[in-house]
Amino acid sequence: MNPLVTTDVLVIGGGLAGERCAIEVAAKGHDVMLLSLVPPRRSHSCAAQGGMQAALANCAKAEGDNPNVHFLDTVRGSDWGADQEVVRIFVDQAPSAVRELAHFGVPWTRVRPGKNSYFIKGQRVEIEEPENKAGLIMHRDFGGTAKWRACYAAAGTGHAVLYAVDSEVVRLGITVRDRTEALALIHEGGRCWGAVVRCLRSGRLAAVLAKATVIATGGYGRIYGQYTTNAVINEGTGAAIALDTGVVPLANMEAVQFHPTGLMPSGILVTEGCRGDGGYLLDKDLHRFMIDMEPQKQELASRDVVCRHMMQRMREGKGVETSYGPHLWLDLRHLGEQHITTKLREVHEICLDFLGLNPVRDLIPVRPTQHYSMGGIRVNKDGHAYGMKGLFAVGEASCWDMHGFNRLGGNSLAETIVAGRIIGGRVTQFVGENSLSVSTSLAARSLAQAGQHIQGWLERAGSGPSVYAIRDAIAETMIAKVGIFRTGSELEQAVDELYTQLQLVDRAVLRSKVPGMNPELTFALRLRGFARLALVTALGALERTESRGAHYRSDHPARDDAHWLRRTLARWPQGVTKPMLSYEPVGLIDLPPGHRGYGKAESIDMKESIEDYNATVDAAWRREGAQETIESLGARMHWGAWRETQQPPQHKRAS
Repeated sequence: MNPLVTTDVLVIGGGLAGERCAIEVAAKGHDVMLLSLVPPRRSHSCAAQGGMQAALANCAKAEGDNPNVHFLDTVRGSDWGADQEVVRIFVDQAPSAVRELAHFGVPWTRVRPGKNSYFIKGQRVEIEEPENKAGLIMHRDFGGTAKWRACYAAAGTGHAVLYAVDSEVVRLGITVRDRTEALALIHEGGRCWGAVVRCLRSGRLAAVLAKATVIATGGYGRIYGQYTTNAVINEGTGAAIALDTGVVPLANMEAVQFHPTGLMPSGILVTEGCRGDGGYLLDKDLHRFMIDMEPQKQELASRDVVCRHMMQRMREGKGVETSYGPHLWLDLRHLGEQHITTKLREVHEICLDFLGLNPVRDLIPVRPTQHYSMGGIRVNKDGHAYGMKGLFAVGEASCWDMHGFNRLGGNSLAETIVAGRIIGGRVTQFVGENSLSVSTSLAARSLAQAGQHIQGWLERAGSGPSVYAIRDAIAETMIAKVGIFRTGSELEQAVDELYTQLQLVDRAVLRSKVPGMNPELTFALRLRGFARLALVTALGALERTESRGAHYRSDHPARDDAHWLRRTLARWPQGVTKPMLSYEPVGLIDLPPGHRGYGKAESIDMKESIEDYNATVDAAWRREGAQETIESLGARMHWGAWRETQQPPQHKRAS
């Protein structure tokens, strides 16, 4: 790559969100360059197994489903932390986006008419699938939903979708630079003009100048080290370089999701589709405890709820003790060999390859593991980053914010495609209205700064700590003190420990001084941002004195809508040693806060009316740097439409 490259749109990240956004822009005739740490078909999107939520209502158990029901499930699942307008945009667009994937070539599992056998709440039942739905996209049950809604391709949904979408990237002739990483954004005066990038093969630097830059680098799960389902490339590089600008905020970083079924001890994801298809969770006595904990939803309560019940079970001594710590069991044996080796084929292969056990006859050892980042780069509903014109973010790297404090299974995979389409369209419009009017001297300065930073690492000598020792210490602090259960005292300790590790970055010394292909240097260049993400996450959790979704404070167990119906924003201005937190309203409220339908019902009600709350949103967001949107605030809301759908049964609220 030449040291100075220009394009219309630079997309940083080669997973589903980045590729789908790139497709939307390239299809309108604009030049797109897509950067990826790995060949795109090896992106972490490929690891998604279970399904993609879209209210198609194609099977018997999905009858009556529609976007309004999907809206209800998603807002409730978020524990009222989501932007309800973004949720409405998402649920309305998801059916079209999923059908489009069939056109791209995704081999969806299809409805088979006639009698079909399923396991539902521990019982094998036969359901008659209608003849007129034969061959339509089939659904499976996922946690926290009123209807079967997850569209799937056996247990390899992410794999199938990524290959189909990448084929479209190839067909459109989009320029892809794999094994290339963005080190810093090129920006000036609140305007982003691209990024400084580094080739992981040669170590060479280049400045890519673009009218618009899109960050789609996925989550930051690796701040939890080995205690995550995330791939080793998920170190939050996109969020880190946005934070480094000093003006772009990260939002709700304390909203970290744990998945109930991480394979023990590797942490590899075992899809929620296992429980959706009728799998059981068992303790060491082979007791199916979720029936006692959540009689209505059982194993298919929302992920945060199931994780807390599992952890509590292990705390009570009901876990299976091993040298790696306690675990519980996932039982699929009753589903039968035919089902496991077809609809759950990837799970079957993972268990054989990584544990040498066969889930057809063996129990699967599982425990909750960090899985997803609800927080990320704060963007408006167009995907435009706060405080930085020309910078967009999409997918898990962003806080769009349709997940709030708990993401429903299958909503993230759908978000990559839906948001990719929508935000790709907004980027296209932005590019059409703006020119690439930037001085090359800005690119030269940015390149020089990156080169000096690299040289500083290579020249540093002495007996300082290893970059990997700092990484591992951060991970141990995060899992021990910023995990599923959180307390103020532990979070204070975490903030202190993480700040100490951040300071150690300036003393760390490389063992390998090779300037080119050098994995140690590559990680060293990420380390400061990595440590900052961990510190921002812990600090946000410390300051949020309530429990909401995946953020559970044992010392503040109630959801506090009177004080905390707001989103955390974290900035790290240049020259400042610690991050600065501020807050904004979560967004316009249509569905009022209430009980989610599972889990505990402790909550403190809003003090103001919804009308008064909604009246503050626009001005508050603008004060925090929200960009002007193409459509006015609330233009996509369907006010009160959720009242038209049949309500699922509600539990009585605790006094």
